[in-house]
Amino acid sequence: MRAAAVERLTFFADAVVAIAITLLALDLPVPAGTSNYAMLHDVQLHNGEYVAFLISFLVIGGHWRGHHRLFGYVTVLGGRVPMLTMCWLLMQVLTPFATRVLTGDGAFQTRFIFYAGVQALAGLLFLLIINEVRRCRLTREDIPTGFLRTATFRSAVIATAFLVSIPVSFVTHWAYACWVAIPFLTNVVRRMARRPAGHAAR
Repeated sequence: MRAAAVERLTFFADAVVAIAITLLALDLPVPAGTSNYAMLHDVQLHNGEYVAFLISFLVIGGHWRGHHRLFGYVTVLGGRVPMLTMCWLLMQVLTPFATRVLTGDGAFQTRFIFYAGVQALAGLLFLLIINEVRRCRLTREDIPTGFLRTATFRSAVIATAFLVSIPVSFVTHWAYACWVAIPFLTNVVRRMARRPAGHAAR
C-alpha cells in the first residue's frame, strides 16, 4: 500500500490540475448574436481563443498524464519531490493566465514566449521530479523496466519543443507548429526508447 503522504500529494495535484482546466473554460467568450449568422460570425471572431483553449487543455492534460502515471509507482515522498511538485503545479495554475496573455492583440513574440516559457519550465520541473524519484529510489519494485527512461524522454521532448519554438517565433508566426508536433515526437521517442528492450528480449 502506498504511503498516505504520496496519496495526499497525488490527490492534491489532481485537484489543482482540475481547477486549472476549469479556469480555462471559464475564460472562454460566450458567442453573442440574435441570429444564427450573427452568432456564428461572433464565434469566428473569437476562434483564436477557442483554439488556444484546446491547445492549453491538451497541454495541461499531457502534463497531468505524465505526473499521474509516475506517481502511480511512487511509494514514499523524499528528497525535493514535494517542493518540485509544488513548483510544477504553479506552472499548471499559471497556464490559464498564460493562455489569456497568448490570445491578446499585438506583441506576438512577447506573448508567445511567455506561454512557451511556462510550458517549457513545467517540462523541465517534471524532469527534475523524475530524476529525484530515481535518485532517491522512491518507486515500487515492480515498476516496468524502462518506465523512468521513457518518462524522461517524453518530458524532454515537451520541454525541448517549447524551448525551440521560442527562437522560431522571431522568424514566423508558424512557431505554433512546434507545439502541434509534440504528440508525434513523443510517440517516436517512446518507440525508440522501447526498441533496445525489445531487441534484448529477442
